[in-house]
Amino acid sequence: MSGARSTAVLVVVGAGPRATGLLERIAANAPELWNTVRTLRVHLVDPHPPGPGRVWRHEQSALLRMNSMAEDVTMFTDESSTIDGPVRPGPSLAEWAAQFSGRSPRHTPYAEPTDPEVLAELRTLTGADFPTRRAQSAYLGWVFRRALAQLPPTVTVEWHPTTATAVTGPPDGPQQVHLAGRAAPLTADLVVLAQGHLGSTPAAEHRDHAAFARRHGRFHLPPEFSADADLSALRPGEHVILRGFGLAFIDLMTLLTEGRGGTYRSESDGTLTYLPSGREPVLHVGSRRGVPYHSKTRYRLQGPRPPLPRHFGPEAVDRLLAEGRPLDLRRDVWPLMAKEIGFGHYHELFHAHPGRTALPWSGFITAYDRLDWYGDDMAALVATAVPDPADRLDLEALDHPLDALTFPTPDAFQDHLRDHIAQDVTRREDPEFSADLGAFLALLSVYGQLPRLVASGRLTARSVADGLDGWWHGFFSFLASGPPGFRLRQLLALSRAGIVHFLGAGIRIATDETTGTFTATSTTVPGHTTHAMALIEAYLPGPSLARTEDPLLRGLHRQGALAEEVITGPIHTHRSGLLAVSPADDHLIDPSLGSPHPRRIALGAPTNSRAVAAFARPRTNAPAFRQNDAVARAILRVLSATRAGTATSAINGRPLGV
Repeated sequence: MSGARSTAVLVVVGAGPRATGLLERIAANAPELWNTVRTLRVHLVDPHPPGPGRVWRHEQSALLRMNSMAEDVTMFTDESSTIDGPVRPGPSLAEWAAQFSGRSPRHTPYAEPTDPEVLAELRTLTGADFPTRRAQSAYLGWVFRRALAQLPPTVTVEWHPTTATAVTGPPDGPQQVHLAGRAAPLTADLVVLAQGHLGSTPAAEHRDHAAFARRHGRFHLPPEFSADADLSALRPGEHVILRGFGLAFIDLMTLLTEGRGGTYRSESDGTLTYLPSGREPVLHVGSRRGVPYHSKTRYRLQGPRPPLPRHFGPEAVDRLLAEGRPLDLRRDVWPLMAKEIGFGHYHELFHAHPGRTALPWSGFITAYDRLDWYGDDMAALVATAVPDPADRLDLEALDHPLDALTFPTPDAFQDHLRDHIAQDVTRREDPEFSADLGAFLALLSVYGQLPRLVASGRLTARSVADGLDGWWHGFFSFLASGPPGFRLRQLLALSRAGIVHFLGAGIRIATDETTGTFTATSTTVPGHTTHAMALIEAYLPGPSLARTEDPLLRGLHRQGALAEEVITGPIHTHRSGLLAVSPADDHLIDPSLGSPHPRRIALGAPTNSRAVAAFARPRTNAPAFRQNDAVARAILRVLSATRAGTATSAINGRPLGV
């Protein structure tokens, strides 16, 4: 195609937060980089609405909530963002919601959400509230519409509410993106895969459990996204084992209790009492740690923000890479990561609560900077400077709170864990313990430094498998991605009501053919076995290109047109299940080419770039925003300079306006 105003075509598969963030960066960078003699046609392919996508779609239970406070959620770059493109500040979820309540100084409110329940929530939402997912859906929809409004007239967007089933085409020519229910494919110059979190077909263990359930007329749920799970077959009073104590469990707990008509009554002492509907099953929950994820903090820093990173930043990563040898995560990297987390913790303790410290900050940090995290001198320094052990950071104790603890009866353990949960909620809601928030912010900083280290290929296969994708991911989620405090208060009420029972740590699941029941045992209550009619794997599906439910990725994988991340060492080979992309530009690694595919890019959760969430805390220089900006700028440069060779397809598409 030629002419004074030829058309370049970009197809983005997926229209959720990651695609929305990319579109926002295209709009921000277009004034500098887009060749205005050409038009750019962007096709979004997703069966779910653009902006929220599947995970954050409005059509899910109004009971489900985010695990972040409204003021901690943003889709916009800010003064902390180290990007090449322009910073385009925008409101956090809390600031956006304030437009509907009259609390904001802005005179012209945004268009109101059409759902009256969501609008009512937004009108009362404060920065310290944990919003419903429907409220986040409304925010993401608005962010998408704002990005559309900021595009120049030469860039248009079209949404195709269907599934992309395949992508074909030579590396040096147009790409054909095939759509379910459409005869003609979309023809593109570049394709971006941004499908977000994906489901997987059951693994062998889950298939065996499903077969057992069919033989005995029982219920089995493999790892699934909670909002999509069909729980209707669970009968009132039926005993159910849930393996997993993270956010998926909290969602399932909510759907099987409040979602079945139960309610909570607030008592004068601040506790909750659960009033059952009679339609609830009985839930038995356990996991490797045996305790729920730590409650999210509900306070702000009391002192100045810690200047992060300090001990595990770009310079520290440079030094590690300069050693030119294989790196073990726990031996070589974790001590620096732990020291960074400790810095965030003690920076807040010394600045916000100096009465609980015995040294001036200047003297402490001078010594802290030169000492090894696990050295005896560091332990002596902390013991001298922080008199109360409760104020010291013990990461190993946090990681394994039930280690070496056993209980003679299940009832004895219920009492212990209820006390543990109650103490955790109290601590995370009391600003006297704001050092925990300092550690949390440092934890986020550490996470943001890891992608470059992983991309270097220096971490051993065993370190990536057991350390990074295994222990570290679980530890990070356990400390940083827990539920709001009110959810754990509800959990305590359900425990007291006999609806939820705690199984303990080291949970093992088996089947009993004689009784036709699933069984669970735990190292925490030796000798005790729980029998149940149902088993729920209460965690999200892990990444797997071999078992992915996404037809496009599944097809490319079978054709050998994409690569799974495989890390090989002398004694171990790790297959992560993640889509391998070039660390330089996020292009798909195509094994048939032996190099990155020049016309196919992949972003977000299914890839081995391991960037953090598509939306982040304000003023944290979010890695995903940096990635979105770099990719958007590269796309605009390539498409602006490339001689047009494709035509736009608008068959069955929906042009999108503001």
